Amino acid sequence: MSRSVEISVVIPAFNEAGSICVLLEKTSDVLARLGRSQEILVVDDGSTDGTAARVEERIGTIPGLRLIVLRTNCGKSAALATGFRESRGDAYIVTLDGDLQDDPEEIPGMLAVCESGYDLVSGWKRRRRDPLNKRLPSRVFNLVTSWATGIKIHDFNCGFKVYRRPVADSLTLHGELHRYIPVLAHRLGWRVGEKEVLHHPRLHGRSKFGSSRFVNGFLDLLLVMFLSGRHRSPLHVFGRLGVLFLAAGILLNFYMAAIWVIESKLRVRPLLLFAVILVILGIQFISMGLLAEMIAAIERPREAPIYKRLPEEGEP
Repeated sequence: MSRSVEISVVIPAFNEAGSICVLLEKTSDVLARLGRSQEILVVDDGSTDGTAARVEERIGTIPGLRLIVLRTNCGKSAALATGFRESRGDAYIVTLDGDLQDDPEEIPGMLAVCESGYDLVSGWKRRRRDPLNKRLPSRVFNLVTSWATGIKIHDFNCGFKVYRRPVADSLTLHGELHRYIPVLAHRLGWRVGEKEVLHHPRLHGRSKFGSSRFVNGFLDLLLVMFLSGRHRSPLHVFGRLGVLFLAAGILLNFYMAAIWVIESKLRVRPLLLFAVILVILGIQFISMGLLAEMIAAIERPREAPIYKRLPEEGEP
């Protein structure tokens, strides 16, 4: 699909029939004032409340509006990945949540920050208009993620972001990894910034936040930390644990052998069983590292390059 616009606004939506039309109209008005070629791409994530039908009614009346409907609810990461892949914007991709809590009037300011030298700009909802049972877990999540990854931004999971096109093309999203897009981008060498944005209370529909997503998010944090480490070789991670267990088990077995020689007999002792278990664990961890390394060796050629080539003399 040829790309013929400068800015794509990607809106992942799941059961947002009550707010999607107002959001589309506001977003279209803001983009019209920018005076740039643009499109609005809605990715309906298997909604059951008629969200797709509401968007389809506006196609033809709102300039540049397009709709993609996923056959089932695949999650926000899958919806964003689909939007990135199918969007036509050559320069920038803007993402907004479909619940009307993000304010489209902030788009020009977000673009200006991105154009000032950043590759990805994430919104920061300093005054978040959500209930306490949503704000408190989010605050803990952001603090832990910032501490664990070393990236000093306030709001990792804000759906309002501006990407340069190559950044969006370089991301691989699945599971709950949309929560860690700034971390993934930083790992690939992109410059990540943030801008404070307005946040409105939800007026329609229900929040998709739940305890299961909170738990899944922290499990994915372990994955992101592993992927973001300097030594990302699986063999280095699992192999070091394996060598530690194996060495401890061997030393304990030598100790038990010395007791056998001195006492001329060896009874089954808990320490002996523990030493044998450590040896088995060590072998298993090293084997896991070797298997993971072979799988990673197959996947590495598919990763996006982490470099950029400057044009040579005479090239445009």
